[in-house]
Amino acid sequence: MHIVEFTRGTLRFLDEVPAQAPADGFIWIYLDREELAGELPRVQGAAARLGGSPLLDLHVKDLANRAHPSHYDYTSIYDLVVFRRLATAEEVDRELQEHPAETPSALVSFHRIRTRAVCFVVFDRLLITVHPQDCFTARSFIARYLSDAVQAENHAGGRSRLPFSPSDLMLRMVNVMVDSYLELRKQLSAEMDDWQLELLRPGADFRGWSALMVARRELHLLEDLCEEQNDAMQEWLDTAREQPPAHLSQAERDSLMARARDVIEHIQRVVHQVRRMEEGAESVVQIHFSAQSNRTNNTMRALTALTAIFLPLNLITGIFGMNFEFMPLLRNPAGFWVTASTMLAVVASLSLLFWRRRYLERSER
Repeated sequence: MHIVEFTRGTLRFLDEVPAQAPADGFIWIYLDREELAGELPRVQGAAARLGGSPLLDLHVKDLANRAHPSHYDYTSIYDLVVFRRLATAEEVDRELQEHPAETPSALVSFHRIRTRAVCFVVFDRLLITVHPQDCFTARSFIARYLSDAVQAENHAGGRSRLPFSPSDLMLRMVNVMVDSYLELRKQLSAEMDDWQLELLRPGADFRGWSALMVARRELHLLEDLCEEQNDAMQEWLDTAREQPPAHLSQAERDSLMARARDVIEHIQRVVHQVRRMEEGAESVVQIHFSAQSNRTNNTMRALTALTAIFLPLNLITGIFGMNFEFMPLLRNPAGFWVTASTMLAVVASLSLLFWRRRYLERSER
């Protein structure tokens, strides 16, 4: 468990939970989910001493739940926000190595949408976050804020970029998580464009149906995931509007509202883009099957026309193959040439007729 004290323009690491929160700052406690059970007494003590209330048992279960969806809940003392972030490449590789049999081969060429739950317990002057093991979010923010604090010390009088409240820090972390979804959107869009070009290529023998179906399923999963995130953040924003933190100035409240709206707008952008990709993929698949059906119809039309051309020839040969002793032209020396000429004339006439009606035209590629 790590304890960080934020004051106006500075931060420092603490070995133990302080007796009280700083008057001009707040305390951030972050720990891995695997550590929660062992550190729960210290966490509950910090929540009671610095926040004014211990965590409810149901909320403790939510913090320990790795598969918890994005969610928002609240009490009269604190807010609980669960937000699912994208797993890093290292986390995905480690999971694939631990469970290789659970990964379909069709996913090799597609980015799996794997997520991890990050939980925030937001008090007035205390923030408790529970992260997956080796979470990059907490480490990256600590490194960033240490750099900001050093710059603030070196440039006296400069504006501090450190968060001014637990809600502000929570929103900043959520915003970084949402930005990773915006980057994933670009990757998914590029892969879907490649599949669309392959599906629409004339004469293409597309064999990536399994991967395409997996991609469509992952897009549905991403849409549901972002909608849960949007609902959670919208509920938090509504609560913050109805019950603004009393210890913050009006400028700080406005900054929180603006940051929250920005997070929600980013989530909605991801949802809109995913829906467009789903609609585009569905449209291209339908166009592909329509083109395949059109090529099949053209082939069947040509075969039907050729069959119609040769049917009269079969009739003529069938007639002259009858076992009659007396037949016209049967013993005539010119009978063969007359019959052959007639057959050629029939073929030429029907071919010209079908060509003029475009039954035998070459289909466009």
